[in-house]
Amino acid sequence: MSRRITWGNDTSGSPRRGRWTSAEIARLKELYGLRDEETIAKLLNRPEPSVRKMAEKIFRLALRTGPWSAREVVELRRYLGGTKPETIARILGRTPEEVLQQIEELRRVQQTGRWTPEEIGEFKRLYGTRTDDDLALIFGRSIEAVKRLGARYCLAKDKAFVRRLTGSAATRMPRWSPGEIDLLQKLYPAEANLDIAQRLNRSVKSIVSKAHNLALKKDDERLKEMGRENVSMRYQSKKGASSGASAT
Repeated sequence: MSRRITWGNDTSGSPRRGRWTSAEIARLKELYGLRDEETIAKLLNRPEPSVRKMAEKIFRLALRTGPWSAREVVELRRYLGGTKPETIARILGRTPEEVLQQIEELRRVQQTGRWTPEEIGEFKRLYGTRTDDDLALIFGRSIEAVKRLGARYCLAKDKAFVRRLTGSAATRMPRWSPGEIDLLQKLYPAEANLDIAQRLNRSVKSIVSKAHNLALKKDDERLKEMGRENVSMRYQSKKGASSGASAT
């Protein structure tokens, strides 16, 4: 049986104990609030109480009071839906009551108009592990706008997230028919995954998963095109950020 690789020099299957390394602490800071303590404990191969104790030590900040800064609001949005308000309060150095009050303030702020490329990219990254209500708060949009964008990009919630949220398995997609598989094999090499998902009325994740199971690959030309699209999106994002900075 293969031995489990863990942080530090300990390669045993049992959780590490004793002094934390600087690498472990840095990783804990990176993950805390974005993953639950049980998951972090597994990733670091540390006992869950040890993770909780170290987090309390790291984020033992002097409590802030008064108006929230723009940076704090950005940080609050970053952690929304990923952890409990009590954990967010610990990270930001605010009381849980202030965090809950600020969340209510966010509910009153809704923007309209086009989604920016940066927002769409972050939306796709978060969609699988956040409720639509949390996404509406994070992006300052209506629930309807969140649902429309999710449907537009054929996104789906992660099965593990749905199971953790509801205590039951996610709704299963219908089995792939021979005709659907034939169409996927025909389209996948040269077509965008989103276009294929829309054709087959499935999520992009479902398309990617099935293509992986069938060992399908994108054509070289399609991969080059995807690279150009990514470069263009990054350019547009930088251009938008530059324009916003010059306007302030």
